[in-house]
Amino acid sequence: MKPLSFLGNAEIDAFEGLYHQYQQDPFSVDQEWRNFFEGFEFSRTDFTQRDNKTIAEGLPISAAPEQLQKEIAVSNLIGAYRQRGHMFAKTNPVRPRREHEGPIVLENFGLSDADMDTEFHAGERIGLGTATLRKIYEFLEQTYCGPIGVEYKFVRTIEIIQWLEQKMESCRNTPNFSPKEKIELLRKTNEAVAFENFLHTKFVGQKRFSLEGGESIIPALDTVVECGAELGVEDFVIGMAHRGRLNVLANILGKTYNDIFAEFEGKAFGKDGFSGDVKYHMGYSSDKTARNGNIVHLSLTPNPSHLEAVNPVVAGISRAKIDQYHNGNVKKLVPILIHGDHSLAGQGIVYEVLQMSKLPGYGTGGTVHLVINNQVGFTADFIEGRSSTYCTDVGKTTLSPVFHVNADDIEAVAYVTKLALEFRQEFHRDVFVDILGYRRHGHNEADEPRFTQPDLYRRIARHPNVREVYSRKLVESGSLTEKETQQMESEFKQYLNDRLEESKQQETASVTSFLEGVWSGVRRANDKDFEKSPQTGVSEKNFIDLSLRATDLKKPGTPGEKLKFFTKIEKLYENRRKMVTEEKQLDWAMAETMAYATLLNDNCTVRLSGQDSGRGTFAQRHAIITAEDNTKYIPLNHLSEDQAQFEVYNSFLSEYGVLGFEYGYAYASPNALTIWEAQFGDFANGAQIIIDQFVASSETKWQRMNGVVLMLPHGHEGQGPEHTSARIERFLTLCADNNMQIINSTTPANFFHVLRRQMAFPFRKPLVIFTPKSLLRHPKCVSPLENFLEGTRFIEVIEDQFVDSKSVRKVLFCCGKIYFDLLEYQQKKQIRDVAIVRLEQLYPLPEKQLKSVLKRYSKAKELCWIQEEPENMGAWCFVMRTFPQTKERLKLVARDADSSPAAGSPQVHITQQKKLVQRAFEE
Repeated sequence: MKPLSFLGNAEIDAFEGLYHQYQQDPFSVDQEWRNFFEGFEFSRTDFTQRDNKTIAEGLPISAAPEQLQKEIAVSNLIGAYRQRGHMFAKTNPVRPRREHEGPIVLENFGLSDADMDTEFHAGERIGLGTATLRKIYEFLEQTYCGPIGVEYKFVRTIEIIQWLEQKMESCRNTPNFSPKEKIELLRKTNEAVAFENFLHTKFVGQKRFSLEGGESIIPALDTVVECGAELGVEDFVIGMAHRGRLNVLANILGKTYNDIFAEFEGKAFGKDGFSGDVKYHMGYSSDKTARNGNIVHLSLTPNPSHLEAVNPVVAGISRAKIDQYHNGNVKKLVPILIHGDHSLAGQGIVYEVLQMSKLPGYGTGGTVHLVINNQVGFTADFIEGRSSTYCTDVGKTTLSPVFHVNADDIEAVAYVTKLALEFRQEFHRDVFVDILGYRRHGHNEADEPRFTQPDLYRRIARHPNVREVYSRKLVESGSLTEKETQQMESEFKQYLNDRLEESKQQETASVTSFLEGVWSGVRRANDKDFEKSPQTGVSEKNFIDLSLRATDLKKPGTPGEKLKFFTKIEKLYENRRKMVTEEKQLDWAMAETMAYATLLNDNCTVRLSGQDSGRGTFAQRHAIITAEDNTKYIPLNHLSEDQAQFEVYNSFLSEYGVLGFEYGYAYASPNALTIWEAQFGDFANGAQIIIDQFVASSETKWQRMNGVVLMLPHGHEGQGPEHTSARIERFLTLCADNNMQIINSTTPANFFHVLRRQMAFPFRKPLVIFTPKSLLRHPKCVSPLENFLEGTRFIEVIEDQFVDSKSVRKVLFCCGKIYFDLLEYQQKKQIRDVAIVRLEQLYPLPEKQLKSVLKRYSKAKELCWIQEEPENMGAWCFVMRTFPQTKERLKLVARDADSSPAAGSPQVHITQQKKLVQRAFEE
């Protein structure tokens, strides 16, 4: 039954008005009011027969104010429990919970113990019918103030509130598991507790970030998986930090105890002994056969120590799998994020990912959030960790229900996680389960927590573990004997001992290969792969045909045929068509369009997202066209009936979250081109954690390739310090072992080829492209049609065709936009003894091509690196370190070292730029 409108704040006059309305026409008021007034009239009639016959004959409600006020009071009491009962629930296993103002006591509602045996029709609201206040009170206490507290009344959807109340109140939030289910819960609890104890005694002093105090997360996860299998879930993607990770790997994903013990023994990862990462950061995946026989795929995403950073990655992986493997059916895959209480409240990425949850390009059908609530951070108390009441309060921003549960009550934990999953499957929204436990040791096993929480840790030292608590409960209820619980414990300990002895015979720790499934056919790269790019040109017939289709806004049979577009858009698309058919020269935007069109025609899905990416920051792309009636039209999705999908999304205003998401999307879709575009490259440092911890290093740490593309607008154009530099220097400092590709191209054709090359390579590496701004409309930044056709490829180093190589006295090496300033000066002055060489690919450094250039200009007496960026920025430090050895020392021409990337004044910029170009030729 849905909540009664106005009931919590009703006045007598309001009730009287509704009652008169009901008397005139019972069907003019809502059903629950009809039920209420029917019961009220019944109670009034009974009342008048005993005491005052005249009231039954139609005197106004106010003639019996006490009776009505008591009904209202009981209804308000019900509303209070539903709204605020969570504040007084018994959810803390080790210490008294914080006291809150306004406790729910009868006196605060105008009721007293004298009313306990009085019957009230308000019991109808909770499914009891007419019931005594005693029964109503006991019902509410059991449902809303037991080991489970629920926050849900802030949700604005009546259907959701009804569903939750029906689910919770129908069983009084009290689980009723069968004996078999209880034994299974104890088995998983025993595995969790015994595993931690075993590690603690066998590998003394080693960091493992123990789960002790939060072991109930294991039966909770097991319940989610088993319940999911019953509901048709085929895939779970899990993200979590280090605490409890080893336990989850072993007891949920099925990583063998042997392999985990081998890692504790310090054995190398795999036969190649790659450096890897610590054991509590590694990922894993497996197929699990649920108890109903269904096979469920489980994957735990590798993560860094940066708490919550894995969240957007999990979301991206989940969306990719939903899109590509589950035909968009969100019920087939469930993301699970496991949080710590302090990180959930403190890390802003949590909020970013929540805000993505209902957006068209990023939604996953809802995430199940499980919180391992230790009540303490590294050393900080919970009152130092947040201003909000609960660590989960961020969930209210997306109207996500929150369940708080006592971690010592295993059955309550299992019940509420099952309910959370059912909610997610029903409403496709995020939901939170706050499992309130404790942390038995310090932040790590060598840390002493009593320095900072002496009282709490005295309590914890005396507190039995959750297996002991649950075993005692089952023994007392007669579900098991004490001997049976002890046997379960001893048998599992022996099993772990046997696995430990086996692990000592292993030579290496096992590493799961990811080059399987959708990654089959992808191989690892080697140095020779970067010596020369593969051919990525397209036949002239196909290229021209696709260009006509990509620029035809009124193509018959497409939605565009009937839409009316802005005249400037129609003219722009007409000009793009003429670039190919008449002018035979393509600008940057048309080259990009054709890269996507040719890939889509090759059945390669393309996904592009970023702030304003549909139109493009500089109004250059127009991949999404808005018709006069506001219909969104994407021409690249109407090339042919059998093409791949082109997905372009305007992201919300986030870098960290969106890049993490796109990295995750690429992680699960090696056969799709996945691109994240920054509004300006300067803003990419908002996603620095994703760049450092995932993009640059995932293959080294976790042996996980990734082909995500970053497009970062870059260039000195007088727009000030915040709209100039994508920080080339930062990306180059991250480069080693061919881990990613760094491109600062000057030609539309090279941009076309590098995008196609990304999919033509038989391996996957992140691709960072520093894209142009003013060059998008520069008359010389065009490429002839022939440079896109069969037999062509990406050119890593572009030589100077204007000079006579034999008479060159000076060679200027550069990359990016500065080339066009140098070219203008060279052409204007007709300088033929100074060559300008463009380094289009900064990393992997095209050493072979550079040596060829140096050989050609062997008579040159000067070699200079020219860059717009200050001396301490840009590519200079990298080039100086990696440039091939030459007889002549490589010199630098750049702006003076600075703490800021660029001047704020356009006039100062112009002056600096002129001097820089002049110095390049005349110094």
